[in-house]
Amino acid sequence: MKKKKKGGNTMEDRLRPNWFDREAGALRIVDQTLLPGKVQYRELKTAEEVWTAIRILQVRGAPAIGVAAAYGAYLGAREKNPQSPQELEKALGETCAYLKTSRPTAVNLAWALSRMEKCLAACPHEWDVSARLDALLQEADSILQEDEEQNLSIARHGLSLLQPGMGLLTHCNAGELATSRWGTALGPILLGQQEGYGFHVYADETRPLLQGGRLTAFELCRAGVDVTLQCDNMAASLMAAGKVQAVLVGCDRVARSGDTANKIGTLSLAILARHYGIPFYVLGPTSTVDLSCESGKDIPIEERPGEEITSLWYRQPMAPQGVKTYNPAFDVTPAPLISAIITEKGVAQAPFTDSLTAMVQG
Repeated sequence: MKKKKKGGNTMEDRLRPNWFDREAGALRIVDQTLLPGKVQYRELKTAEEVWTAIRILQVRGAPAIGVAAAYGAYLGAREKNPQSPQELEKALGETCAYLKTSRPTAVNLAWALSRMEKCLAACPHEWDVSARLDALLQEADSILQEDEEQNLSIARHGLSLLQPGMGLLTHCNAGELATSRWGTALGPILLGQQEGYGFHVYADETRPLLQGGRLTAFELCRAGVDVTLQCDNMAASLMAAGKVQAVLVGCDRVARSGDTANKIGTLSLAILARHYGIPFYVLGPTSTVDLSCESGKDIPIEERPGEEITSLWYRQPMAPQGVKTYNPAFDVTPAPLISAIITEKGVAQAPFTDSLTAMVQG
Protein backbone atom coordinates (compact mmCIF):
# COMPACT_ATOMS: atom_id res chain seq x y z
CA MET A 1 0.00 0.00 0.00
CA LYS A 2 1.36 3.37 -0.95
CA LYS A 3 1.02 6.30 1.38
CA LYS A 4 -1.60 8.82 0.36
CA LYS A 5 0.51 11.76 1.31
CA LYS A 6 0.93 14.51 -1.21
CA GLY A 7 3.71 17.04 -1.10
CA GLY A 8 5.08 20.03 -2.91
CA ASN A 9 3.54 22.17 -5.57
CA THR A 10 0.80 21.08 -7.93
CA MET A 11 1.53 20.78 -11.64
CA GLU A 12 -0.13 24.17 -12.11
CA ASP A 13 2.39 25.75 -9.73
CA ARG A 14 5.43 24.52 -11.62
CA LEU A 15 7.41 26.32 -14.27
CA ARG A 16 6.13 26.46 -17.79
CA PRO A 17 9.44 25.92 -19.60
CA ASN A 18 8.39 26.91 -23.13
CA TRP A 19 5.40 28.22 -25.04
CA PHE A 20 4.58 30.50 -27.96
CA ASP A 21 3.27 33.95 -27.07
CA ARG A 22 1.06 34.93 -29.99
CA GLU A 23 0.64 38.49 -28.80
CA ALA A 24 4.40 39.01 -28.77
CA GLY A 25 4.99 36.77 -31.77
CA ALA A 26 7.76 35.02 -29.85
CA LEU A 27 8.79 31.74 -28.29
CA ARG A 28 9.14 32.19 -24.53
CA ILE A 29 11.59 29.98 -22.67
CA VAL A 30 13.02 29.72 -19.18
CA ASP A 31 16.71 30.62 -19.45
CA GLN A 32 18.20 27.49 -17.89
CA THR A 33 21.70 28.95 -17.71
CA LEU A 34 20.51 31.21 -14.87
CA LEU A 35 18.96 28.47 -12.72
CA PRO A 36 18.68 27.86 -9.85
CA GLY A 37 19.56 31.38 -8.76
CA LYS A 38 17.16 33.23 -11.04
CA VAL A 39 14.01 32.31 -12.97
CA GLN A 40 13.97 34.46 -16.07
CA TYR A 41 11.95 34.08 -19.25
CA ARG A 42 13.41 35.09 -22.59
CA GLU A 43 11.58 35.99 -25.78
CA LEU A 44 12.97 34.46 -28.97
CA LYS A 45 11.73 36.14 -32.14
CA THR A 46 14.20 34.94 -34.77
CA ALA A 47 15.71 31.66 -35.92
CA GLU A 48 19.13 32.97 -34.92
CA GLU A 49 17.94 33.58 -31.36
CA VAL A 50 16.51 30.06 -31.20
CA TRP A 51 19.75 28.60 -32.61
CA THR A 52 21.78 30.46 -30.00
CA ALA A 53 19.45 29.46 -27.16
CA ILE A 54 19.86 25.80 -28.12
CA ARG A 55 23.60 26.06 -28.61
CA ILE A 56 24.39 27.82 -25.32
CA LEU A 57 21.91 25.64 -23.39
CA GLN A 58 19.35 28.27 -22.49
CA VAL A 59 16.99 25.57 -23.72
CA ARG A 60 18.18 21.97 -23.47
CA GLY A 61 16.89 18.41 -23.26
CA ALA A 62 16.03 16.47 -26.40
CA PRO A 63 12.23 17.01 -26.38
CA ALA A 64 12.55 20.70 -25.48
CA ILE A 65 15.11 21.18 -28.24
CA GLY A 66 12.65 19.66 -30.70
CA VAL A 67 9.86 22.00 -29.59
CA ALA A 68 12.13 25.04 -29.76
CA ALA A 69 13.38 24.04 -33.20
CA ALA A 70 9.82 23.71 -34.52
CA TYR A 71 8.96 27.24 -33.43
CA GLY A 72 12.36 28.40 -34.67
CA ALA A 73 11.53 27.03 -38.12
CA TYR A 74 8.30 29.01 -38.15
CA LEU A 75 10.02 32.18 -36.93
CA GLY A 76 12.82 31.84 -39.46
CA ALA A 77 10.44 31.32 -42.37
CA ARG A 78 8.32 34.27 -41.25
CA GLU A 79 11.22 36.68 -40.78
CA LYS A 80 12.40 36.16 -44.38
CA ASN A 81 9.10 37.76 -45.47
CA PRO A 82 8.39 35.38 -48.37
CA GLN A 83 6.05 36.71 -51.04
CA SER A 84 5.07 33.42 -52.66
CA PRO A 85 4.65 29.76 -51.65
CA GLN A 86 7.87 28.99 -53.51
CA GLU A 87 9.77 31.62 -51.54
CA LEU A 88 8.28 30.27 -48.31
CA GLU A 89 9.42 26.74 -49.15
CA LYS A 90 12.94 28.04 -49.79
CA ALA A 91 12.91 30.10 -46.60
CA LEU A 92 11.78 27.16 -44.49
CA GLY A 93 14.35 24.83 -46.03
CA GLU A 94 17.17 27.26 -45.34
CA THR A 95 15.98 27.84 -41.78
CA CYS A 96 15.72 24.12 -41.01
CA ALA A 97 19.19 23.45 -42.41
CA TYR A 98 20.56 26.23 -40.21
CA LEU A 99 18.82 25.07 -37.03
CA LYS A 100 20.09 21.50 -37.52
CA THR A 101 23.62 22.78 -36.95
CA SER A 102 22.91 23.94 -33.39
CA ARG A 103 23.46 20.56 -31.67
CA PRO A 104 24.12 17.22 -33.41
CA THR A 105 23.24 14.46 -30.94
CA ALA A 106 19.56 14.98 -30.00
CA VAL A 107 17.54 13.39 -32.82
CA ASN A 108 14.39 15.28 -31.77
CA LEU A 109 15.89 18.36 -33.40
CA ALA A 110 15.95 16.84 -36.89
CA TRP A 111 12.67 15.01 -36.26
CA ALA A 112 10.79 18.21 -35.41
CA LEU A 113 12.26 20.11 -38.36
CA SER A 114 11.32 17.27 -40.70
CA ARG A 115 7.74 17.50 -39.43
CA MET A 116 7.67 21.21 -40.18
CA GLU A 117 8.88 20.63 -43.75
CA LYS A 118 6.32 17.87 -44.28
CA CYS A 119 3.60 20.15 -42.93
CA LEU A 120 4.40 22.82 -45.49
CA ALA A 121 4.59 20.30 -48.31
CA ALA A 122 1.11 19.02 -47.39
CA CYS A 123 -0.56 22.45 -47.60
CA PRO A 124 -3.24 22.70 -50.33
CA HIS A 125 -1.98 24.24 -53.56
CA GLU A 126 -4.43 27.14 -53.38
CA TRP A 127 -3.28 28.34 -49.94
CA ASP A 128 -1.43 31.66 -49.85
CA VAL A 129 1.68 32.44 -47.80
CA SER A 130 -0.31 33.63 -44.78
CA ALA A 131 -2.35 30.42 -44.59
CA ARG A 132 0.78 28.30 -44.92
CA LEU A 133 2.54 30.21 -42.15
CA ASP A 134 -0.51 29.66 -39.94
CA ALA A 135 -0.26 25.94 -40.69
CA LEU A 136 3.40 25.93 -39.66
CA LEU A 137 2.61 27.64 -36.37
CA GLN A 138 -0.19 25.16 -35.70
CA GLU A 139 2.19 22.27 -36.42
CA ALA A 140 4.68 23.63 -33.89
CA ASP A 141 1.82 23.95 -31.39
CA SER A 142 0.93 20.31 -32.07
CA ILE A 143 4.51 19.18 -31.42
CA LEU A 144 4.44 20.95 -28.05
CA GLN A 145 1.02 19.57 -27.09
CA GLU A 146 1.95 16.04 -28.14
CA ASP A 147 5.11 16.27 -26.06
CA GLU A 148 3.08 17.13 -22.96
CA GLU A 149 0.68 14.24 -23.54
CA GLN A 150 3.43 11.75 -24.35
CA ASN A 151 5.41 12.66 -21.25
CA LEU A 152 2.42 12.01 -19.00
CA SER A 153 2.04 8.61 -20.66
CA ILE A 154 5.76 7.91 -20.12
CA ALA A 155 5.32 8.88 -16.46
CA ARG A 156 2.46 6.42 -16.03
CA HIS A 157 4.30 3.55 -17.72
CA GLY A 158 7.42 4.29 -15.69
CA LEU A 159 5.54 4.50 -12.41
CA SER A 160 4.09 1.03 -13.04
CA LEU A 161 7.61 -0.40 -12.67
CA LEU A 162 8.30 1.25 -9.31
CA GLN A 163 7.26 0.60 -5.73
CA PRO A 164 6.46 3.13 -2.97
CA GLY A 165 9.40 4.16 -0.85
CA MET A 166 12.06 3.23 -3.40
CA GLY A 167 15.40 4.97 -3.57
CA LEU A 168 15.86 6.22 -7.12
CA LEU A 169 18.99 7.58 -8.76
CA THR A 170 18.89 9.92 -11.75
CA HIS A 171 21.52 11.67 -13.84
CA CYS A 172 21.56 15.05 -15.59
CA ASN A 173 18.11 16.62 -16.03
CA ALA A 174 15.27 14.84 -17.77
CA GLY A 175 12.48 16.75 -16.07
CA GLU A 176 10.02 19.42 -17.07
CA LEU A 177 12.82 21.78 -18.00
CA ALA A 178 13.98 19.29 -20.64
CA THR A 179 10.51 18.93 -22.13
CA SER A 180 7.22 20.83 -22.30
CA ARG A 181 5.68 19.23 -19.21
CA TRP A 182 6.30 16.37 -16.75
CA GLY A 183 9.67 15.34 -18.14
CA THR A 184 10.84 11.86 -19.10
CA ALA A 185 13.03 10.30 -16.40
CA LEU A 186 11.56 12.61 -13.75
CA GLY A 187 7.99 12.02 -14.93
CA PRO A 188 7.38 8.90 -12.80
CA ILE A 189 8.95 10.68 -9.83
CA LEU A 190 6.72 13.76 -10.15
CA LEU A 191 3.63 11.63 -10.75
CA GLY A 192 4.58 9.40 -7.84
CA GLN A 193 4.95 12.46 -5.64
CA GLN A 194 1.39 13.49 -6.43
CA GLU A 195 0.15 9.97 -5.71
CA GLY A 196 1.99 9.60 -2.41
CA TYR A 197 4.71 7.10 -3.35
CA GLY A 198 7.28 8.68 -1.04
CA PHE A 199 10.33 8.13 -3.23
CA HIS A 200 13.77 9.23 -2.11
CA VAL A 201 15.69 10.54 -5.10
CA TYR A 202 19.45 10.77 -5.43
CA ALA A 203 20.45 13.31 -8.08
CA ASP A 204 23.93 13.21 -9.58
CA GLU A 205 25.33 16.73 -9.85
CA THR A 206 26.33 15.84 -13.45
CA ARG A 207 29.69 17.37 -14.27
CA PRO A 208 30.74 19.53 -15.97
CA LEU A 209 27.56 21.61 -16.48
CA LEU A 210 25.93 20.54 -13.21
CA GLN A 211 22.46 19.96 -14.65
CA GLY A 212 21.66 17.61 -11.80
CA GLY A 213 22.42 20.22 -9.17
CA ARG A 214 21.22 23.33 -10.98
CA LEU A 215 18.12 21.85 -12.64
CA THR A 216 17.04 18.44 -11.32
CA ALA A 217 17.49 19.29 -7.64
CA PHE A 218 15.79 22.63 -8.34
CA GLU A 219 12.76 20.94 -9.94
CA LEU A 220 12.41 18.24 -7.32
CA CYS A 221 12.74 20.66 -4.41
CA ARG A 222 10.00 22.82 -5.92
CA ALA A 223 7.80 19.75 -6.22
CA GLY A 224 8.39 18.71 -2.61
CA VAL A 225 10.26 15.51 -3.52
CA ASP A 226 12.71 14.10 -0.97
CA VAL A 227 15.93 14.64 -2.95
CA THR A 228 19.61 14.31 -2.08
CA LEU A 229 22.32 15.80 -4.30
CA GLN A 230 25.64 13.98 -4.60
CA CYS A 231 28.78 14.16 -6.70
CA ASP A 232 28.85 11.85 -9.71
CA ASN A 233 31.63 9.71 -8.26
CA MET A 234 29.51 8.84 -5.20
CA ALA A 235 26.99 6.69 -7.09
CA ALA A 236 28.83 3.42 -6.45
CA SER A 237 28.92 4.15 -2.73
CA LEU A 238 25.15 4.70 -2.69
CA MET A 239 24.49 1.49 -4.58
CA ALA A 240 26.84 -0.53 -2.39
CA ALA A 241 24.99 0.76 0.68
CA GLY A 242 21.68 -0.52 -0.72
CA LYS A 243 20.12 2.93 -1.01
CA VAL A 244 19.26 2.71 -4.71
CA GLN A 245 16.57 0.36 -6.03
CA ALA A 246 16.34 1.72 -9.59
CA VAL A 247 18.16 4.11 -11.92
CA LEU A 248 16.09 6.37 -14.20
CA VAL A 249 17.72 8.33 -17.03
CA GLY A 250 16.55 10.18 -20.11
CA CYS A 251 17.91 9.85 -23.63
CA ASP A 252 18.97 12.10 -26.48
CA ARG A 253 19.04 9.42 -29.17
CA VAL A 254 18.25 5.70 -29.14
CA ALA A 255 19.58 3.49 -31.93
CA ARG A 256 17.57 0.64 -33.48
CA SER A 257 19.58 -1.80 -31.35
CA GLY A 258 18.60 -0.03 -28.13
CA ASP A 259 22.03 1.53 -27.64
CA THR A 260 21.30 4.88 -26.02
CA ALA A 261 23.09 8.23 -26.07
CA ASN A 262 22.56 10.30 -22.96
CA LYS A 263 24.49 12.78 -20.84
CA ILE A 264 28.12 11.89 -20.25
CA GLY A 265 28.37 9.65 -17.19
CA THR A 266 25.26 7.61 -17.97
CA LEU A 267 27.34 4.65 -19.16
CA SER A 268 29.20 4.55 -15.84
CA LEU A 269 25.89 4.34 -13.97
CA ALA A 270 24.66 1.54 -16.21
CA ILE A 271 27.80 -0.50 -15.55
CA LEU A 272 27.48 0.08 -11.80
CA ALA A 273 23.79 -0.80 -11.82
CA ARG A 274 24.51 -4.08 -13.61
CA HIS A 275 27.22 -4.93 -11.06
CA TYR A 276 24.85 -4.34 -8.13
CA GLY A 277 21.80 -5.94 -9.77
CA ILE A 278 19.81 -2.70 -9.93
CA PRO A 279 17.28 -2.08 -12.75
CA PHE A 280 18.46 0.56 -15.21
CA TYR A 281 15.60 2.29 -17.04
CA VAL A 282 15.81 4.65 -20.01
CA LEU A 283 12.80 6.93 -20.53
CA GLY A 284 11.96 8.99 -23.60
CA PRO A 285 9.43 9.51 -26.40
CA THR A 286 9.51 7.41 -29.56
CA SER A 287 10.61 10.56 -31.40
CA THR A 288 13.99 9.99 -29.72
CA VAL A 289 14.33 6.55 -31.33
CA ASP A 290 16.34 6.79 -34.55
CA LEU A 291 15.76 3.64 -36.59
CA SER A 292 18.28 4.87 -39.17
CA CYS A 293 21.01 4.33 -36.55
CA GLU A 294 21.77 0.63 -36.40
CA SER A 295 23.83 0.94 -33.21
CA GLY A 296 25.43 3.42 -30.89
CA LYS A 297 28.44 3.60 -33.19
CA ASP A 298 26.27 5.56 -35.65
CA ILE A 299 25.31 8.27 -33.14
CA PRO A 300 27.29 11.52 -33.49
CA ILE A 301 28.66 12.72 -30.16
CA GLU A 302 28.93 16.44 -29.53
CA GLU A 303 32.14 17.69 -27.94
CA ARG A 304 31.88 20.96 -26.07
CA PRO A 305 34.41 23.65 -25.06
CA GLY A 306 37.05 22.74 -22.50
CA GLU A 307 36.23 25.87 -20.50
CA GLU A 308 33.16 24.05 -19.20
CA ILE A 309 35.57 21.82 -17.26
CA THR A 310 38.29 24.25 -16.29
CA SER A 311 36.74 27.60 -15.46
CA LEU A 312 33.09 28.19 -16.42
CA TRP A 313 31.55 27.72 -12.97
CA TYR A 314 34.45 28.90 -10.82
CA ARG A 315 35.66 32.22 -9.43
CA GLN A 316 39.19 31.05 -10.06
CA PRO A 317 40.46 28.45 -12.57
CA MET A 318 40.26 24.84 -11.43
CA ALA A 319 42.96 23.63 -13.84
CA PRO A 320 46.31 24.93 -15.10
CA GLN A 321 46.16 27.23 -18.09
CA GLY A 322 46.65 25.41 -21.39
CA VAL A 323 45.86 21.91 -20.10
CA LYS A 324 44.26 19.63 -22.67
CA THR A 325 40.61 18.77 -22.08
CA TYR A 326 38.25 16.03 -23.20
CA ASN A 327 34.63 17.13 -22.93
CA PRO A 328 32.10 14.97 -24.81
CA ALA A 329 28.55 15.96 -23.94
CA PHE A 330 27.21 12.40 -24.22
CA ASP A 331 28.19 8.76 -24.00
CA VAL A 332 26.47 5.66 -25.35
CA THR A 333 25.07 2.94 -23.09
CA PRO A 334 24.97 -0.45 -24.87
CA ALA A 335 21.56 -2.09 -24.99
CA PRO A 336 22.56 -5.16 -22.90
CA LEU A 337 23.02 -2.86 -19.88
CA ILE A 338 19.48 -1.45 -20.18
CA SER A 339 16.64 -3.18 -18.30
CA ALA A 340 13.86 -1.49 -20.28
CA ILE A 341 13.22 1.52 -22.50
CA ILE A 342 10.02 3.30 -21.49
CA THR A 343 8.16 5.35 -24.10
CA GLU A 344 4.70 6.86 -24.41
CA LYS A 345 3.61 3.62 -26.10
CA GLY A 346 4.71 1.30 -23.33
CA VAL A 347 7.72 -0.56 -21.97
CA ALA A 348 10.15 -1.93 -24.55
CA GLN A 349 12.11 -5.02 -23.55
CA ALA A 350 15.03 -6.79 -25.22
CA PRO A 351 15.50 -7.60 -28.01
CA PHE A 352 15.11 -3.87 -28.55
CA THR A 353 15.54 -4.08 -32.31
CA ASP A 354 12.15 -5.79 -32.46
CA SER A 355 10.33 -3.97 -29.67
CA LEU A 356 11.47 -0.46 -30.59
CA THR A 357 10.77 -0.95 -34.29
CA ALA A 358 7.26 -2.14 -33.46
CA MET A 359 6.68 0.87 -31.19
CA VAL A 360 7.93 3.44 -33.69
CA GLN A 361 6.20 1.96 -36.72
CA GLY A 362 3.08 0.71 -34.95
